[in-house]
Amino acid sequence: MTASILVIDDDPTIRNTVAEILSRDGYEVRQAEDGASARFFIYDDKFDLILLDLRLPDADGLDLLPEILELDDRTPVVIMTAYPEVRTAISALKAGAYDYLNKPFDLDDLRGVVKRATETRQLRSEVERLRATARRDGPMDGLIGASPEFNNLIDVTRRIAAAGRTPVLIRGESGTGKERVAQAIHEFSPRAAGPQVTVNCSAISEGLVESEIFGHEKGAFTDAKERHRGLFEMADGGTLFLDEVGDLSMALQPKLLRVLETQLFRRVGGQKEIKVDVRVVAATNRNLAAMIQEGRFREDLYYRLNVASIDVPPLRARRDDILPLAQHFHAEAAAMMSLSTTNLLSESVDLLKAYPWPGNVRELRNVIERALILAGTRPIGPEHLPKELQSGTEGAPLATGESENAGILTLAEAERRHIIRVLAECGGNKTLAAKRLKISRSTLRNRLREDVPDESGTD
Repeated sequence: MTASILVIDDDPTIRNTVAEILSRDGYEVRQAEDGASARFFIYDDKFDLILLDLRLPDADGLDLLPEILELDDRTPVVIMTAYPEVRTAISALKAGAYDYLNKPFDLDDLRGVVKRATETRQLRSEVERLRATARRDGPMDGLIGASPEFNNLIDVTRRIAAAGRTPVLIRGESGTGKERVAQAIHEFSPRAAGPQVTVNCSAISEGLVESEIFGHEKGAFTDAKERHRGLFEMADGGTLFLDEVGDLSMALQPKLLRVLETQLFRRVGGQKEIKVDVRVVAATNRNLAAMIQEGRFREDLYYRLNVASIDVPPLRARRDDILPLAQHFHAEAAAMMSLSTTNLLSESVDLLKAYPWPGNVRELRNVIERALILAGTRPIGPEHLPKELQSGTEGAPLATGESENAGILTLAEAERRHIIRVLAECGGNKTLAAKRLKISRSTLRNRLREDVPDESGTD
């Protein structure tokens, strides 16, 4: 495949000479004379190499370099400068440039650095492709189970993932792990080396969804101070995951349908059509068929998304997976809290298996984390589980760190639970958690090692 090169230089003689030489060598070359035209090209196209002059009439190359790398950090950028200062070259390399050329440069030097840079880009792409291929043959991290229903889910996911262009609709109740299935589809697909971009359609206000998904041009609306690349552009060459797609507005649905059919779209306020290569994976816990009958979801969009479908079973339908999942969440939470691994008493296991789990896998994780907070270094017994599990009744799904139904806490228990909650909010970072709690890191570690006193203990 012909490598594409963008030459950014305000000197037309240098720019045209470089373009002519590289074109004769078989490269596809585009030219930009300043920062504004350079941004037009880099935001609209992908290049295998960019030759960037440090001194532009409206921009500094060192300021433009991070923008280029943010769009695609795999693109080699060679700096061209008429100011052969060591500090300038070092600054460019530290900022992520592949190499630099001092002007006036020898044409053989130009050809040499271009050849090395384009080969490096090709090698990086090949390494990523091989890594993706290797991952496809391995286990699906984060998907845990052993039941026939789970094995069927894995088999279907693996087969659908291999069809790298086919849109996918993932259906299932809240908390079943639809997002993790979407991640597996990307990781085990031919697109694994490309980006994976996620958007929760219900988490963005209706007025901003179109701008987030498709991007916008400068001045498209009041707050559009700069051109903004949308999620479709960011996902080019990879996968775009639309979570809660049932919450997408009726006004936006035909625009999504058009992208699915043509892979073409316009930014908000833009005139130019942008072409992308994106696989769309959507997920919903809603009954889209019923929404179609109610006029709240387009039938044509539904069938375009539902080319390949995956139904993620609720946890109550795969009870053989409850114990492996509970053990996994237990070990994961214990590691995050710096607690030694304990065990689940058989009575607790029986209660976990008997409960209907209205909140599915997410609720199970919350219950295990909550039980570990209460149990500390002791085995998790029935007394550490919510009353809904102890009574076998179905209540509302439990949220992480809920304190109701826990009984009257001792001061030590309340302190410990607060420490662990802060630690969880800090992502397991003990230094940050200690700073928030206004205690030393060693004190935090000691408090976490201490066992929770027995509720019936004496003074």
